[in-house]
Amino acid sequence: MAVQQAAGPDPYFPANGDHRYRVHRYELALDYRPGPNRLAGTARINAIAGRAALAEFQLNLADFKVGRVRVDGRQAHYTHRGGRLRVRPGKAVRAGAAFTVEVHWSGNPKPVNSPWGGLGWEELVDGALVASQPVGAPSWYPCNDRPADKASYQISITTPSAYAVVAGGRLLTRTTKASTTTWVYEQSAPTSSYLVGLAIGKYQTVLLGDPGPDGVPQHGHIPAHLLPEFSRDFARQPAMMELFQELFGLYPFEEYAVVVTEEELDVPVEAQGLSLFGANHVDGARGWERLIAHELAHQWFGNSVSIADWRHIWLNEGFAKYAEWLWSERSGGPTAQQHAAAAHRLLSGQPQDLKLADPGRKLMFDDRLYQRGGLVVHAVRCALGEEAFFRMLRGWAALHRGGAVTTAAFTAHAARYATEPLDALFRAWLEEPGLPPLPEQELRIPVRPSFPPSGA
Repeated sequence: MAVQQAAGPDPYFPANGDHRYRVHRYELALDYRPGPNRLAGTARINAIAGRAALAEFQLNLADFKVGRVRVDGRQAHYTHRGGRLRVRPGKAVRAGAAFTVEVHWSGNPKPVNSPWGGLGWEELVDGALVASQPVGAPSWYPCNDRPADKASYQISITTPSAYAVVAGGRLLTRTTKASTTTWVYEQSAPTSSYLVGLAIGKYQTVLLGDPGPDGVPQHGHIPAHLLPEFSRDFARQPAMMELFQELFGLYPFEEYAVVVTEEELDVPVEAQGLSLFGANHVDGARGWERLIAHELAHQWFGNSVSIADWRHIWLNEGFAKYAEWLWSERSGGPTAQQHAAAAHRLLSGQPQDLKLADPGRKLMFDDRLYQRGGLVVHAVRCALGEEAFFRMLRGWAALHRGGAVTTAAFTAHAARYATEPLDALFRAWLEEPGLPPLPEQELRIPVRPSFPPSGA
């Protein structure tokens, strides 16, 4: 596992995270009451200090009442203002030492403010949903909110028994006592704080396809009245899983789940082992199938292989965008070359002020970043050729599984599969704002036959 953490604060979100230590496990015990939107929780956080002793350190936590903070079992001094929980243990944590933080908190969870609106915990008409990218995780639990600080999670959530709880990972137990049920999930794979997903609602659970003894279990959690539309719209997700494992390597987690809420969402959102869709993304006509492919691809690119800081977000979105084009190409739709040509035409008529390798916070979710990111991947495919390109992709996903990466790490990795230098290609596509010419090269994914065409 290669984790390339920035040496200092995240340049886009300097108030989030603390680079002086890293967390290796969170154990969250939560009690949530949907009616009053009341959350009470206890977090046990196992961490390791960095190269310097920690006389104090920081967690991120939104506007909750903090009841108690302990470090290694001893009461600690703390202040809690502006989304920062500053902790000062009675005795400094030695450099390189393991330590444990325990935090108790309660209150009414709500989204945290951001340039893109509220992020994180969202109270629904009947339930709740968590979609945290990029800085919404502190809206519901205390965390070291840095994408490269990846940890395992155990999440225990108690709710009224009428509600189902879905989280990324494996459901260990579900225990009902009187009118409440406690759900316990384990996510053993290293997970970024913003990728801890959660949905609480009245859902019907279905199995997507038959995974067989060695396959990936895939479940859908949807409102019962949307089941007919969902059954058609997500019918080809098992085929996507098969294709992406062929092209990218083995699926990096134990299970995969999708949740469709009763309410509309602007866009679907990925979480670790889980993707969240709105009711508006289910139409019974496969009208949003590209987004199903996009969110599934994030499990490899963005979730398993994460970014060291938010400057490198094109590595998440460019690969997921290109996965849309690969699915289209393999399932009987337009080829990746045709999609690339359409994206190039679109971008050529828009402002040329985006530096993909460091877009700045204002443009990090600009649609141009997604499109141009897909074009970079396509340009690399054209430069390497089919066999080397897909070897490069599988190597990238395998080498950095569970880790965090930078743009420089990717360009160095791709260069090892090239017969000629790629420096000019990467400089033009990643460092210069002007749009380079589109590579004119018709490519087809080799080896296996297509999946059933779109009209099947």
